[in-house]
Amino acid sequence: MTDENKIKKILTRGVEDVIVKEHLEAQLKSGKELRIKFGIDPTTPDIHLGHSIPFRKLKQFQDLGHKIILIIGDFTAMIGDPSGRSETRKQLTKKEIKNNLKNYLSQAGKIINIKKTEIHYNSKWFSKNADSILELSRIGSIQQVLHRADFQKRISEGKDITLLEVFYPLFQGYDSFKIKSDIEIGGTDQRFNLLMGRQIQKHYNMPEQDIITLPLIEGTDGIRKMSKSYGNYIGINEQPNNMFGKIMSIPDNLIIKYFLLCADLPEIDIEAIGNNMKSGKLNPRDAKLNLAFEIVSIYHGEKKAQKAKDEFIRVFSKKELPKKIDELKIQKGRIGIVDLLLKCGAVKSKGEAKRLIEQKGVKLNNEVIGSWGAEITLDGGEILQIGKRKFIRIG
Repeated sequence: MTDENKIKKILTRGVEDVIVKEHLEAQLKSGKELRIKFGIDPTTPDIHLGHSIPFRKLKQFQDLGHKIILIIGDFTAMIGDPSGRSETRKQLTKKEIKNNLKNYLSQAGKIINIKKTEIHYNSKWFSKNADSILELSRIGSIQQVLHRADFQKRISEGKDITLLEVFYPLFQGYDSFKIKSDIEIGGTDQRFNLLMGRQIQKHYNMPEQDIITLPLIEGTDGIRKMSKSYGNYIGINEQPNNMFGKIMSIPDNLIIKYFLLCADLPEIDIEAIGNNMKSGKLNPRDAKLNLAFEIVSIYHGEKKAQKAKDEFIRVFSKKELPKKIDELKIQKGRIGIVDLLLKCGAVKSKGEAKRLIEQKGVKLNNEVIGSWGAEITLDGGEILQIGKRKFIRIG
């Protein structure tokens, strides 16, 4: 529990900030079992690599013998966390939250030991307790909440901020009081909410939790933070080949960040990879092959990761077809390319099909389709390629 190398790793690797570092370090070295809080609002059914970052930090604490407290925000998900948002989140219904939660814990269990994790649903203390909510309203001030950067941005742009959003940090902070957390972790966009937890604990004469903030990670587009709503996410439950291909599609400038936050390679090895890429000794593509193998191994094992790597090299480097290709049984003859994409389920709308074609993302028998108005003649046996990773054989 007091392994100094592991403590150093907890406090430094992939960490943006620690509040209060000296106190937290002393706590970790004391040998006392600490209560580590992490809250999630089940706004989506899938855990992606962006979500994996705090879970991986929790695993480090768990490996040292500390108690992980997972707060499922089934109440706060109906409000919507405003952190980092330029507009109000869509509020979820109880049914949507229930559906999202079905496989959430089994996915989290790929990273942390769920059996050793203490789990709470915050609806337990909010949905039937108006007194708690009234008490919370006396702790924080409107001025304090509106001072946060994301709200200031919305105000300057003339966008609405709901009263529920103003209350959100108080609800999250109250969770810390209820479960008596010693430490809370979260993304850099959660800093205000995490500090509110300290303020609320202090209000109730409780020791204030220490805080670890973690960086947000950009998605496959290399621009926006990873999110299912942006279509730039890499799910930890994705099939090995698909996960491998998505990791290979990230921009080169994110390779080292992904190694640090999403893989288990020692930092000295990651530093060497960065130096070798800078000097030209290592091709970024080869570094990405290593990265993809490391990450896929975590969630699917080395054997499946190696198969995914071999398949990627075969298809994208040697320009060969995948070993397994979906087949579409369809009547032979003339058909519009947009209708074909819809029939094979490659797109959900004509608009999406048109965008793909305009971006040169559709090929038939290795020939780029240049116009979304194109009509083609199907004789059977054609290979339709959508994007870089989707292949369909016309039956």
